[in-house]
Amino acid sequence: MAKLIEVEALRAGYGAINVLWDISLSAEEGKLTCILGPNGGGKTTLMRAIMGLIPVRSGKIRFNGHEVANLPTWDMVADGVTMIPEGRMIFRDMTVEDNLLIGGFVRRARPRARKNLEIAYDMFPRLKERRHQLASSLSGGEMQMLAMGRGLMEEPKLILVDEPSLGLAPVVVDEVMTILDRLRQQGRTIILVEQNTNKALEVADHVYLVRGGKVVLSEPAANVDLDRLHDLYFARDIVNEPDPL
Repeated sequence: MAKLIEVEALRAGYGAINVLWDISLSAEEGKLTCILGPNGGGKTTLMRAIMGLIPVRSGKIRFNGHEVANLPTWDMVADGVTMIPEGRMIFRDMTVEDNLLIGGFVRRARPRARKNLEIAYDMFPRLKERRHQLASSLSGGEMQMLAMGRGLMEEPKLILVDEPSLGLAPVVVDEVMTILDRLRQQGRTIILVEQNTNKALEVADHVYLVRGGKVVLSEPAANVDLDRLHDLYFARDIVNEPDPL
């Protein structure tokens, strides 16, 4: 399977603070790649660097065979990359339908906006029921569905999903993960950033664990040992190291 996106020796951060330290990873076309890790590990920073939201200090990002590091965000969107951000980031004072239509405003998708709207409503029936309501009236789970639907309206080649389960009730988390699995089965290429290891492993094809701005684990999801993953996640491998003589 071809690699749709490759990140090589990437360094990025905020101001004088570096967060990512020579991170390298890739995502295969038609697969769901999950990036796990504790808070502050660099997961969201990585997503922002890929999208051009923060500058890349060194390293490479290749999308569809082309170098895209430090490409403006609007060019990444035009090339077919969409990001469903942490915290949903919907337009709360606009209707559900207008939020979705904004996602379909990308030039390549604009002619099919109405068709894509019906596809979004088919995937998220509750959004169709609430299409004339203000987005601010939705529940947290419905807001997450709206953010996902808006991203799909762009007809993306690559979908970056950042912490979709954050702040949601367990039953809603299950629903969101079911939707992601459905997208994966449709052949969508997805990079999922998540903290819920158990749920992520249920839908992922490949797993990376990012801690302290570095990749400390890279394995097919089917091969992941959960106990070892949790030891790395919580840095118990460091805690349990013997003291040097």
